[in-house]
Parts: sequence; structure tokens; C-alpha cells
Amino acid sequence: MTGNAVPRVHGGPVPFPRSSDNLTHVELTHIERRIENWIRFGRKVHEQILDRRRRVFSYRSGSIFAFVRWAANDFGTIISRIDIVRAVDPGESYQTLPFVRPGGDILLKVKDWPKVEQVLRHIDAVEATGVDACDVAPDHWRHVGNRIGTGHEPRAYTPDRHQAWLKRREIER
Repeated sequence: MTGNAVPRVHGGPVPFPRSSDNLTHVELTHIERRIENWIRFGRKVHEQILDRRRRVFSYRSGSIFAFVRWAANDFGTIISRIDIVRAVDPGESYQTLPFVRPGGDILLKVKDWPKVEQVLRHIDAVEATGVDACDVAPDHWRHVGNRIGTGHEPRAYTPDRHQAWLKRREIER
């Protein structure tokens, strides 16, 4: 075991989030037809390959990423979920999330495959307008999660909305 890893009950060493690196670490696993954790969008600053099935992506504070988790057993899907998360600044409060260390500001939390698919289609629609999903206003992701969670269609994220967000962010700085 190395100095920057901790033992795991089910698997090899996983990077231990050092307080000095100020990054958010996301463990991704891919075991065909069993477990698939992947990033739908996000600007990683580091990638560590643990083995042929597992890797860790790391994000700077303030970065927004979409983390998709899917798992199945012999009888079918047992979990499907998407979380859109903002990596937090050191000392900032956060919510915990499996496979995300230390945690983050969860902007959107949706489970069950039909709703996850709806979020994925919304992300595709945002990107079709030429806006990178990483740059979308955090409030919009909250809106999408709330609308889909109640069975309603979220508002489209248009280039005009995006320009308004960029101007608001500039003023807040």
C-alpha cells in the first residue's frame, strides 16, 4: 500500500483525497453487464488508472460534472442514477455521494432509467446549441432535476439563457 492510498474491502487501493490537492476524486468502474460508472460530461484535471476496470477522475473546485451509475444483477437493472455535481472549494460544506471524495454540491439527483434517459437527452439538447454542459448555470441543473423529479419537462437551455448566466456570473465576481 502506498502513502496516498487506503485499503478497500472489495478491490485494490483507491486514492485517498489529500487535503493538499484540493481536488474532487470520482472513482469509475466498468464491469461488463454488472457495473458501469461513467462521466457524461466534465473537465477532469487528472486521471489515475487503478486497473483495467477502475480509474479515478479528479476535478478542480468549481468544476461541474455529470456522474452516471448503473448496476445490474442476474435479474436485471438494480440501480440507474445520474448526479450533476459541482466540485467544492476546500472548507466549503458538501453532500456526500458514493464514489465521490470528499463529496460535492449536488445540483441534480435523478434515479430510475426513464428519468436518467430524460436527463441525458436534455444534456444532448444543451450541447446541440453549442454550449458545453460543464458551463451551464448551476441553477439550470437544479431546475432540470426538480422538473423531471415531478414528471414535468424542463425548460430548454438556450444560448440567450447562457449569455444571461455568463453576465450574472461576471457581476457576482
